[in-house]
Amino acid sequence: MSSKKYTHLFFDLDNTLWDFTSNSYQALLATLVSLKLLDQIGSYDLFFKIYSEENDRLWELYRNRKRTKQELRTQRFESAFERIGIDPKVNGTILNETYFNEMLNQTKLVDGAQQLLDHLHGRYELAIITNGFTEVQYDKLTKSNISQYFRKVFISEEVGTSKPGSKIFEHALKSMNAPKKSTLMVGDNWDTDIVGAIKFGIDQIYFNPQIEMLLKTKIYTTTMSKNGKKNLQKTSLNITSTSLQTPSPKTSTTYITHLDQLLIEL
Repeated sequence: MSSKKYTHLFFDLDNTLWDFTSNSYQALLATLVSLKLLDQIGSYDLFFKIYSEENDRLWELYRNRKRTKQELRTQRFESAFERIGIDPKVNGTILNETYFNEMLNQTKLVDGAQQLLDHLHGRYELAIITNGFTEVQYDKLTKSNISQYFRKVFISEEVGTSKPGSKIFEHALKSMNAPKKSTLMVGDNWDTDIVGAIKFGIDQIYFNPQIEMLLKTKIYTTTMSKNGKKNLQKTSLNITSTSLQTPSPKTSTTYITHLDQLLIEL
């Protein structure tokens, strides 16, 4: 990929630049303390794991239009408490409102994100493509002091369509006047960021600090591209998900385990 010339870089936000996992962990902890629920749940780490699983499950249903926004917001908390067998006697709406307020106090970025954006700003046209709720995504960027790096921000709720669908990518590239061949998508979610970009026809960088562990467990497998090229070097392997049946020969997929490795690929 290093031989290609990119002019436009599109980034996912959560867990690509903004450390969603760490920030969510702290926000949920503060929520339970505020609502006097922490002593009821036992192990907080176990509860956070269960909540995260429910949140991911319900987000998938939301993206497939099988849950409404309000159902997603409330059921992720209610389902988590149901799984541990506790009635918090606080409804999901109050839990969600408290959690959102606490999330806005969290500003931790992924390691290397600030330095990366400092370097890229002014050298490339930068934009965000994110699945999320409008009322919190802009605040994340502003309060973490990274909004100034991006010319535009494309939020699924505002655009009316979400990743991995091609329409949000098409809308973003047209709005930025970005040629496909000169555009790169950077994200941490294989199914939404990478598969979505592959189907749309732009190159991608898959950021995942745990990728080597995933490769060992065969969740992902290394492949040879259709043009006969072998896998790239250690920090740049062509990969495909077992759920992706026909990778596009017209795009390039690269993985990195740390954000500063992106600079090698540009």
